[in-house]
Formats: sequence, structure tokens, C-alpha cells
Amino acid sequence: MSFLRILLVFAGAGSMALAQTNNPVEVRRLSLQEAIQLALTNNLDLQIDRYNPQINLYNLRANYGDYDPTLNLSGQHDHRETGSQLVAGGFAVPTSVSDDNSFNATVNGLLPWGTAYTIGTLGPIIDTYGSSPGFVLDTNGPPIFRTNAVYSTFGGPQIGSTFTTNFPQFLSRSSFENSAGSVGIHVNQPLLKNFWIDQTRLNISVAKNRLKYTELALKLQIMQTLTALEQAYFDLIYDHENVIVLQKAVELAERLVAENKKRLEVGALAPLDLQSAEAQAASARAAVIKAQADLGTQERLVKALITDRYRADWFGVRLDPAGTLTAPAPVLNLQDSWSRGLEQRPDLLQAKLDIQAQGIQLKYDRNQLLPEVDAFATFGYNGSGREFSDALYDIQQMNRQFYTYGGQLSLPLTRTRTRNTYQADKAKMEQYVLTVKKLEQTIMVQIDNDIGTIRASFDAVQATRAAREYQEAALDAEQKKLNSGKSTTYNVLLVQRDLTNARGAEIQALDTYNKSLSQLSLDEGSTLERLGISFEAR
Repeated sequence: MSFLRILLVFAGAGSMALAQTNNPVEVRRLSLQEAIQLALTNNLDLQIDRYNPQINLYNLRANYGDYDPTLNLSGQHDHRETGSQLVAGGFAVPTSVSDDNSFNATVNGLLPWGTAYTIGTLGPIIDTYGSSPGFVLDTNGPPIFRTNAVYSTFGGPQIGSTFTTNFPQFLSRSSFENSAGSVGIHVNQPLLKNFWIDQTRLNISVAKNRLKYTELALKLQIMQTLTALEQAYFDLIYDHENVIVLQKAVELAERLVAENKKRLEVGALAPLDLQSAEAQAASARAAVIKAQADLGTQERLVKALITDRYRADWFGVRLDPAGTLTAPAPVLNLQDSWSRGLEQRPDLLQAKLDIQAQGIQLKYDRNQLLPEVDAFATFGYNGSGREFSDALYDIQQMNRQFYTYGGQLSLPLTRTRTRNTYQADKAKMEQYVLTVKKLEQTIMVQIDNDIGTIRASFDAVQATRAAREYQEAALDAEQKKLNSGKSTTYNVLLVQRDLTNARGAEIQALDTYNKSLSQLSLDEGSTLERLGISFEAR
């Protein structure tokens, strides 16, 4: 790269920096409560998970569709022609023609206690019409055959007899028309298998269970999101305070450099001491640059949790956290925290819903082991007439009643599939019970760890606060010694560095303490209660 090109590159970078300096950056002051409200409204994870209860509610309602009655309508026309046929003696029977119109109308359905029903035409209403030849016997025509039969009566004399059959004679073609059908109701009621529970009732019960499951999943997601936001907000305060601490370190270092330059001018300081102070100041400025980069990263993390319009609403906006890191004395009771965790944790309640759903499945499996014993009954009215309307009128009069009732038994001889399905689901139930027991133990250990962390963090806050106060006093004393010629620049630099570290350790301990309190609420399942948020799935 040529020298001119290098100059142009630096000139362009300088103009960009100047433009950034001249363009004011929007700063928005944000409190934790405001951030929580924004997250509840705009967080994308929550928006996605809010659909799950709605989807499961629609699935539950869809299962009730098995009880919806079904209307079945059908109509059919049949046309039949029979060709001429030869009979004895070579005589041909002429062609016959018939047409059938049939109609079916039924309503089928299932009732919540397993009763299947059919209402309507139990057999099709058929309207038949057509024509066929008529026949008579002509006694004067030639005989078809003649035969002699011999028989005896009780061993008496044999008697002979002659039979003569004449050809049938076609005289005319006759027309015919008739209609017949039946209307009624047929019901089938299981008495053992599929009586207490069937596939439809199983699906509905499980769907209700899964609806509660997804509601708890949404609640858990809200709690986890708000906990992540709280902890990110505390880290944001820490990063913001850390930048201030490091900027104070730069001020101290630059002040020392300025004072050392004056001493060097009057010959009261060696040049090496000035270089040491300048190196310390450069190191402090580098630490500020890194801290500012960390602060920017943390701001973007908080923004991602509170918005679904990052580019439009929050890009280029600097966050100024309104809160401060405090350390009120904790009020801790392990037994109370355990009770809350075992009663309120959404993931534990979900695990118990898994047991409940498996119990419903086992109830169904046991019922499927029973023989299929059904009672059935049919009741209705027949109708017939010359025309279709006559048959319908006959049915309407309800004077040709019919009914049937009875029962049927179906008993599989082996039941291999149902027995093994039941045993597999029974083993799965035991597995779910152990899963709940393990989760309960995990919750107790987590809460115990949280309480231990909170106590240690609170003690660390007290210790780091005392250390920071001591280092502030030590720097003031060391600075006075330097001014009176009883100390060196090196000693002041050491004390400045220790003070900066002490300030950083204090705000780090405050950050850890506040995040520990937030984590305890999550592990107890009391996050929403602590934040004053009511949860209701609709």
C-alpha cells in the first residue's frame, strides 16, 4: 500500500469517527420493571409459546368431534332386462324389464357413554316398476309329454295312470309397480369392553391433560425468560458500574501522570517514575475500552429479551439502567423454600401430569382386556304400497311395527397384544413415578445450593465493601505520603490498582448476590409471585 493510500485510509477513518461523534446517540433510561413489561409483551420466545395452549385447546375440541352426528344420504337407480328364454318343447319366453329406485337416509352417531346409534332407513326404500309376460295353460294344445305310473296300495293290485302336461301359452304382457321400506332406530351399547372408557374418551381425557401441560410449559417459559432478563439486567448494571470504576481509575492514573510531570520539571522525580505512571494510565484506558465493549454486548442481550423489533426500535440506542445493585439482608428458610418448590415448580407439576396421563392410558388398557359384550336393539316401522308415496304414507301411519333386541359376545382366545400393551404401559407408569421422585430430589438440592450461594454472596458483599473502603483510605494516605515525599509513585500505582480491583470486586459481588436471589425464586417456582405477576391461561 502506497504512502498516499495509507494517508487516505486514516483520513477516512478520522472522518467516520468525527461523524459518529457529531451524531448524538439516543440514550434510553430503562428500569427493571419497564423491561419486564416489555418482555411480557414483546419477547419472541413468549410469543411463540403462547400458541401452544391455544393449539392444544383446539385439539381437545377436535376430539369431541367424534360425538358429532353424521347425516348419510344415498340414492340409486337399477335397470334390469332379461332376454328370451327357451322352455320345454322349444317355446320362447319373451323379455321382462324392471327398474328399481332406492333411497337411504340415516343419521349415525356416538354418545359419551359408548352407545352407537343409527336413525333413519334401516333398509333402503325401494320403488320397483316394470313389465313381464303372462302365462296360461292351454288344454287343447299338443301335450308336452306323457308318462305312465304304476303303484300299488298296501300290497293290492297294481293300478296304472297316465299324466299329460300341455304347453304353456303366452297370452299377454302385464305391468307391475310396488314400493317398500322401513324406518327406525338401531342402538348398540357396550357392557364391558369400551363401557367405562373407549378410544374417544381416552383421547379427550389425554387432550385435557396435555392442555394443562402446555399451560404449565408457558408459565415455565415466562418464569425462565423473566429470570434471564433479571440476571441480564443485573449484569447490565454491573457492566455500567464497571465502566465508571475503570474510568475513575483512568482519572487517578492521569492525575498522577500530571503531578509526576510537574515533579519531573522541578527535578523531584526520576523519568522512570513518570513512564511507570504513563504505562498505568494506558493500561487503565485499555481496560475501559474492553469494559465498554462488554457493556455494549450486554445491552444487546437485554434488547433481545424485550423486543421483537430490534432494528426498528432499539438499534443504535444506548441503555441507561435506572436501578442500582443493592444487598438487603436475605430472609431464608430452607423448609419453606422446599415446600414452595415441591408445590409450585411447573416442571414438577408437568411430571405429575405425565403420571396422570399414563393412569388414564392404563385404565383404557385394563378395559381392553375385558371381553366384548354388547347389547343391541332395533325398533321401527315397515311400509309398502304401489308407489313410493304409498310406502312413505304407510310408514307414517306406524301400524306395521317391528323390533329386535339381543346381545353378542366376542372373546379373543389369546389377547397377546392387549396383555403386553398393558404390561408395557404399567412399566412406563413406574418409570414416571421414579422420574417425579428424582425431580423432587433435584429441586431440593437446587434450592439448598441456592440458599448456600446467597449466604456466601451476601458475606462476599460485606467483605468486598469493607475492602473497598479500606483501599480508598489507603490511597488517600499514600497520596499524602507522596505529596510529602515519604512515598513513591510506584507505591501509589499499586494502591490505585488495588482500589480499582476492590471496587470491581464489590460490584461483582453485588451482581452475584442479586442474581442468586433471582435464581432461588426460579427454583422455588415463585418468580411470578415475587414480581407481582398473575398468570392465567385462556
